[in-house]
Amino acid sequence: MTPTTPVLDRALVWFRRDLRADDHAALYAACRGARQVYAVFVFDTDILAPLPRADRRVEFIRDSLVDLDAQLRALGQSHGVPDVGLIVRQGHAVDEVARLAGQLRVQAVYAAHDDEPAALARDAAARGVLADAGRSLYTVKDHVIFERDEVMTATGTPYSVFTPYKNAWLKKVDSFYLRAYPVARHAASLARWPDAAGDPGVPSLVDIGFETTDLHTLRLPSGSTGADELLDDFLQRIDDYGRARDFPAVKGPSYLGVHLRFGTVSIRRLAREAWQRVQAASPGAEVWLSELIWRDFYHQVLHHHPRVVGHAFKPEYDAIKWEHGKHADALFAAWCEGRTGYPLVDAAMLQLRLTGYMHNRLRMVSASFLVKDLGLDWRRGEAWFAQWLNDFDLAANNGGWQWAASTGCDAQPYFRIFNPLSQSEKFDPEGRFIKRYLPVLAGLDAPAIHAPWKAKPLELQAAGLVIGRDYPEPIVDHDIARQRTLERFAVARRT
Repeated sequence: MTPTTPVLDRALVWFRRDLRADDHAALYAACRGARQVYAVFVFDTDILAPLPRADRRVEFIRDSLVDLDAQLRALGQSHGVPDVGLIVRQGHAVDEVARLAGQLRVQAVYAAHDDEPAALARDAAARGVLADAGRSLYTVKDHVIFERDEVMTATGTPYSVFTPYKNAWLKKVDSFYLRAYPVARHAASLARWPDAAGDPGVPSLVDIGFETTDLHTLRLPSGSTGADELLDDFLQRIDDYGRARDFPAVKGPSYLGVHLRFGTVSIRRLAREAWQRVQAASPGAEVWLSELIWRDFYHQVLHHHPRVVGHAFKPEYDAIKWEHGKHADALFAAWCEGRTGYPLVDAAMLQLRLTGYMHNRLRMVSASFLVKDLGLDWRRGEAWFAQWLNDFDLAANNGGWQWAASTGCDAQPYFRIFNPLSQSEKFDPEGRFIKRYLPVLAGLDAPAIHAPWKAKPLELQAAGLVIGRDYPEPIVDHDIARQRTLERFAVARRT
């Protein structure tokens, strides 16, 4: 909620998954509600401690903070306020924010909602600590268009099927919900750098205990500047998005997932761009807007059903008996390392390891393969994606995995099982994507590249390829695995 009192003397904006100054709900609310506004980001050790010391996401955040600091400085200078900047701390987030709030003598801290269970617990703790010191924590909606109870059924219950949710979402949305928060109009409230904050500037990766990654080699631009670059490029080809998005060798997606995850671009801006083009009858924009609505949908599911973290949305599927033991562990390792013998699956998994990105079509294919070909618990795959995806978002990752595993909201029916071979032939017909990540197969052409174990001896010889030595045999027979999956789910449903 936002304060009802007219004007505070001092306030602090706590940046988390909203690393931009433009169209920023909490910054806007603070600048309107207080005479002096400071900004802070905390490298939360509760989140950082389990991560590897070389993590692309940490580097992306750090680089985005440099960009955010420059944005705040520019806003201050445009209103004649020199020396504005982002205060950066490292430690237990609740302690660091409470300590800084005391040092700056602010009356309130502003932040954006975050409905992940750990974030809700963090914010509850922060609210209590701040209240004990006579300070308030105000949080506002920012990272979705509609949240929590804003899109409900006629009976006041949350939707569990996407299409009715989407229809209600589209019926409700208008220019009011998509408008940008005019932060610049109120930026005169930004305060000069406080002496209590120490030296200005964003610490280096080394300063926070991390190492440089291949983020820049991968040409993944960070910060709002990077988001602008990607969005400008995507809008030139958005009309073709509906067709191009399914082919991993084609430049079809927006590649804005990591920017949405860390809030370096406003969801309102993206939805507004899509919505306006839908009014102009762009078929690609209509498909892209639908994808953004899926994102809202999964965040609503997480809010109303936090049990999906660790459990199936459909409780009966918690009874499924997944493969386990040493053989299951070996299957999982082969999937993680791109050694399944199914080229499209292996190329997808190698793309994830090498870049931190995986094409959306391939996320569905590789997830289906883990669950329905290998018979492994979807939670193992969910955790692997969480470890490697640059754009990892709990709500979307969980929703996507439960969709693929047929355990979630409006999920793929359990008897509809992706065939990795036909998916490869349909969406990478020439094997261009496969060859990019599996150069060992570069000497094969379609159709052999989709199923090397079926290739003719002369084709393998010409490619200098020995199956079982240079590239593995399939670790599972799809037709046999499909039947096992049908039996596995049927038993759970009867139970």
